[in-house]
Amino acid sequence: MENVNSINQGNILEVKALDILSTYNGGNNYLLRLKQKQAESKKFYPTRAQAEYIVNFHTRTPKVARKWVDLDEYFAKKISDERLFTKIATKIYVEKLLVEKDTSYHIWGKFFDTQELHDFWVPKVALLKNNKVENVVIDYSKYENRPPLEHQKEAIQKLVENKKFILADDMGLGKTTSTIIAALETGAKKVLIICPASLKINWQREIENYSDRKTSIIEGKKWDDGDFVIINYDIIKNFHDDKKRNDSLILKSNFDLVIVDEAHYIQNKQAQRTKLINDIGRRVDRVWLLTGTPITSRPINYFNLLDLVDSPVAQNWMAYVKRYCEGFQFQAGKRKIWNVSGASNLEELRDRTAPLVLRRLKENILDLPDKIITPVYLRLKSNEYEALMGDYYEWYDKSGESDSLTLQFTKLTKVRQVIAEEKTRATIELCENIVEQGKKVIVFTNFTKSLEMILEHFGKTAVRLDGQMSQKERQLSVDAFQNNENIKVFVGNIKAAGVGITLTSGEAVVMNDLSFLPSDHSQAEDRAYRYGQKNNVLVYYPIFDNTIEGIIYDILKKKKNIFETVMGDKTSDGDYVKEIMDLINEFRR
Repeated sequence: MENVNSINQGNILEVKALDILSTYNGGNNYLLRLKQKQAESKKFYPTRAQAEYIVNFHTRTPKVARKWVDLDEYFAKKISDERLFTKIATKIYVEKLLVEKDTSYHIWGKFFDTQELHDFWVPKVALLKNNKVENVVIDYSKYENRPPLEHQKEAIQKLVENKKFILADDMGLGKTTSTIIAALETGAKKVLIICPASLKINWQREIENYSDRKTSIIEGKKWDDGDFVIINYDIIKNFHDDKKRNDSLILKSNFDLVIVDEAHYIQNKQAQRTKLINDIGRRVDRVWLLTGTPITSRPINYFNLLDLVDSPVAQNWMAYVKRYCEGFQFQAGKRKIWNVSGASNLEELRDRTAPLVLRRLKENILDLPDKIITPVYLRLKSNEYEALMGDYYEWYDKSGESDSLTLQFTKLTKVRQVIAEEKTRATIELCENIVEQGKKVIVFTNFTKSLEMILEHFGKTAVRLDGQMSQKERQLSVDAFQNNENIKVFVGNIKAAGVGITLTSGEAVVMNDLSFLPSDHSQAEDRAYRYGQKNNVLVYYPIFDNTIEGIIYDILKKKKNIFETVMGDKTSDGDYVKEIMDLINEFRR
């Protein structure tokens, strides 16, 4: 070619691009337009970016789409502003998908009917995905031996109709049953269930109630394939590496559906298990998230769940944190860090997420008795507590203001432990009174010593459940409390025993000590307050109100209000401001 020969031979990439372009006869309209320019002018010479595009993408066959795709609200405004449109483009017409990169699409299309077709790049997150399934009709007669309740049928319908969905029903409404039936109704051949270790046997039992298909429980490092595969969060890393996907036993199993139970476990995007589950979820057609507490304390906790189900609200992290977390940047040394601890526009967040979230409360669905929450205020007399708080404030005054909240919390662990142990005697007395009334009682604590003190006191009339027990041992404890009339007391670690299990034989719950998350308490309370409970459930919170515990209890109630607002449990005009540590650090007796 004449123009090629005149080019400096040092520009090898550009020369190669022109050679490719001169003979190109594929379906990429952008390349065809460049070829036309080349034919019209001997002076045509590609830019470096054009040359790289030609060389890298000329072998790719564009995908014909010929459809309109909705734009995310945030990106619709951004794109319209950047292109100086006189009105906001809410859709994109995609004639062809020319090139797909990791984070963006090169499209041959237009933004308005009146435009000519042209090429443009858009971020993937700007295009809203359609995960709806149309014309779903479910025949429930096949489940007549164990028919779902009416409220469960609504959940089943929502799950089947949406490939990506969050079932956020209140604890005790039968999310497991609804999800199993929905999974069967989708026709999914392979289902992966990710859940806490303590719930694996429960899932297996529920599946067996509705299907005789092979169910495998994964333990340790041994993979056992099945139609339903149940695995706990902690061992996913044994079977999936997001950097070695070709070796992933999970991906090789070709799951049609991933169910993530207690999905609030994956709120932290930086945690390894979250990264692994996100990586798996993005490679599976259907992803359903189950949790009674999708927001454990702050709206930022909600982001990853919404992102995993392709909610438009989570298309842009920065826009989300500015709008719903009062996000702002501050300088920390040479780095800029985002503060995302706030909360704002919560009713709007609830409304915008509603299409992909189903949330119902027990009191509005089931004919349940009342749950009565009673704080029991106590006075602490402990020289050890006073000494430890003195040490903490001395440390804080010297360095604490510059340290992370996580470190501040950690520094208070010993203080909380002393409070828990001192309170255990009052908890035992309260439990004795409950048992004397002919009721069974459930006790939760964060600390092993308190757990063991309660067990020692009640002896053979008590069972335990903590993180050191096997799945079989945990289930035996649950079964004994539920079915053995001689077992009066269930003592559990709040993290290990506070989710997934049913303890409706208990009529009273005692929270020996406080967690920092309201969701921990709500989950624990509702082990007894759930479907199948026939009696009022009495929930007791023994509180040393002359200690930092009184502060924690008050702030936890405030955190719970955020969750209730976003989930639609109630409406609040106030925005939540994180303040536990601020108040503790100001609390000087």
